Amino acid sequence: MLAYTAGDTDVPLLDETIGENFERIVARFPLHDALIEAAAVPGEEARRWSYTKLNDDVDRLARALLALGVAKGERIGIWSPNCAEWTILQYATAKIGAVLVNVNPAYRSHELEFVVRQNGMRMLVTAPSDKTSDYTAMARQALAGCPELRELVFLPDAGLAGLTAGEPQAGAERTFAEVLRRADDIGHSALKSRMAELDPHDAINLQYTSGTTGFPKGATLTHRNILNNGYSIGELLGYTEDDRVVIPVPFYHCFGMVIGNLAALSHGAATIIPGRGFAPAAALEAVQDFGGTSLYGVPTMFIAELALPDFGSYDLSTLRTGVMAGSPCPVEVMNRVISEMNMADVAICYGMTETSPVSTMTRGGDTLAQRTGTVGRTMPNLESRILDPAGGGVLQRGEIGELCTRGYAVMKGYWNQPEKTAEAIDDEGWMHAGDLARMDEDGYVVIEGRIKDMVIRGGENVYPREIEEFLYTHPDIQDVQVIGVPDERYGEELMACVILKPGAAPLDAAGVAEFCRGKLAHYKIPRYVDVRDSFPMTVSGKIRKVEMREEAVARLGL
Repeated sequence: MLAYTAGDTDVPLLDETIGENFERIVARFPLHDALIEAAAVPGEEARRWSYTKLNDDVDRLARALLALGVAKGERIGIWSPNCAEWTILQYATAKIGAVLVNVNPAYRSHELEFVVRQNGMRMLVTAPSDKTSDYTAMARQALAGCPELRELVFLPDAGLAGLTAGEPQAGAERTFAEVLRRADDIGHSALKSRMAELDPHDAINLQYTSGTTGFPKGATLTHRNILNNGYSIGELLGYTEDDRVVIPVPFYHCFGMVIGNLAALSHGAATIIPGRGFAPAAALEAVQDFGGTSLYGVPTMFIAELALPDFGSYDLSTLRTGVMAGSPCPVEVMNRVISEMNMADVAICYGMTETSPVSTMTRGGDTLAQRTGTVGRTMPNLESRILDPAGGGVLQRGEIGELCTRGYAVMKGYWNQPEKTAEAIDDEGWMHAGDLARMDEDGYVVIEGRIKDMVIRGGENVYPREIEEFLYTHPDIQDVQVIGVPDERYGEELMACVILKPGAAPLDAAGVAEFCRGKLAHYKIPRYVDVRDSFPMTVSGKIRKVEMREEAVARLGL
């Protein structure tokens, strides 16, 4: 049987813009909680929005942007950790047809200026500076060096003591409050007229892929792309107006703004922001304090939550589901999330920014093995297939090749990079993921790793994921990543980079080899072991294996 599947088509695609969908939900659940932001300072009150209040604030910002002359299709950047204003801007830009550009909060001046120039950004909405990032100074530097950038807007500090944007300079700089006052210059009819001009196929979001080499590429996404993907995820998670979704993953990434905001808000559910960035205790406190029914995270986030010394003291009884995505989930971690966090229906989502982002997902009725050993089945209204990376033909089920996706979720392309778009999306509309995968007899997809992560040792193809899964069963290993490093004899050798559990005994290559002996083929046993305190990561939680390889090569003198 060929490694090809088509998702269900029972649920028709939404043929509406994000703004139209949101107003329809507001009319159904006007007084329900839509957005809750946990207090940034202990003792303060959480900020809360009902659907009606959130829609009013979205409309006010949308009218203010119209008053400032923002045209359909113009790019507005958001450079900020998670906050309520992020969500408000997401929906306000959607209502006026401006393209929201998600800027990674970890970017520094060189990366920021590249993104601003690459898409011709007109306005940048930026967070106040904090202890780790001088957003204000870097934004002003971009304003001075990028002629197309006309306006900086400084967000409020949302109660964060001592964090201010400084006094804005005249002309091109405004506070968020000053922008909102411009809404009084324009009527609601102007906003309705703009919304009527929009089409679901319009570009509405620009996300720069977190590439580990070279400059990032801007994936261009439409209303139809991300609204339908978010809605479909919410349907498979069984979301209703009674759900309360705790979102500690970053909004700048699809995980936060699509799997998080759009999935929840298209179903009348509440979104809960635990804090500006991820803190394991804050995430669990948000579940406990606000009755969270769903919790999101990449595997490393769940590992950190489970490792809290007082983990058992949190009341997680309201949880029923959640999403784990961003990187492969270790089986041991998934088992603990289900059994110890009450997340019996937790789903694995897989995809990429270029597919809006989710292309495969586990379902609530799936077996434990399917929800721990695979990334699920093809999403509704999408297609998946596994291609031979060398020959290009569709493989048989069980064979390892490159995973490809086709359907409504595939991006319009990379912004102003037609050559890169043509490399990623073939003539038949298939998006090539760059991931090695196999499809089982029931259509479930198993990710074996990145094509570029595959290690070829002495002519044998070695898939790091298999070795990582085995090493997670070592009693002293908390987290592990396996990489390939150069070797004169075999071409490449394996290195296991491990984080040990607190109080664990020292571990070296001999100890790992002894643990593996008789259980893994000899060529899969790591030659090197690197015990570390942490792994280099992107803000969205993806391990930067390229950086780890570079460090290893330098340290070992290879």
